[in-house]
Amino acid sequence: MTTSGKILLVEDEPNFGSVLKNYLELAGYEVDLCENGYVGLSHFRREKFDICILDVMMPEKDGFELAEDIRERDAHVPLIFLTARNMKEDQIKGFQIGANDYLCKPFDSELLLWKVKALLRGGTNEKVAEKAPPSEFELGSFHYDTTRRRLQHGDNEVRLTPKEHELFVLLNQYLGGVTSRSEALNKIWGEENYFTKRSMDVYIARLRKHLHEDPRIQIENIHSEGYRLFLSDDI
Repeated sequence: MTTSGKILLVEDEPNFGSVLKNYLELAGYEVDLCENGYVGLSHFRREKFDICILDVMMPEKDGFELAEDIRERDAHVPLIFLTARNMKEDQIKGFQIGANDYLCKPFDSELLLWKVKALLRGGTNEKVAEKAPPSEFELGSFHYDTTRRRLQHGDNEVRLTPKEHELFVLLNQYLGGVTSRSEALNKIWGEENYFTKRSMDVYIARLRKHLHEDPRIQIENIHSEGYRLFLSDDI
């Protein structure tokens, strides 16, 4: 099977790590499994990886410390944290260090696989969401001016609100891939809770309404993960 990318997987629970390694290898990835943060850092120093998946709660050198060491050497390699603790403070700390995504155990392995695919789509190690958006771009039959927040369709024009703008730009930066709900909430709303999640749902509905004149443009809800903006070939 053709290798889709090389993954550094650092997980101190041997059975779980082995199962996850096998699952990712079946999907076509080359996986280096390390049992702790020190071994993981040693591997990272010696080899080139396309993405790093790090368990947070490890003895001696935890996932956050390992991520900081990795970020000193590579500012762009995608990082996904795995943790058994579903605490907002931990998630915020992870994103502050430079994580691209965060999964709380137990999780669906297929969900992790989709996150990996989304981060590696296009064969780049750059953090997709940190790319500066173009001053204007086309989406289907729409034209968007990011400077003025003006969305045009023929002779019709609507000016997006600041949050609509930020969400629309973020979705476009992951066009065809999955935009993590956690990433969007932390980047745009500053925190992730019940109220910000409901607020984000409202803004997604607004964007769908703005874009309804081109039925090819779809914003798909990916359960427990986020949203996918794409152009449908079926219409």
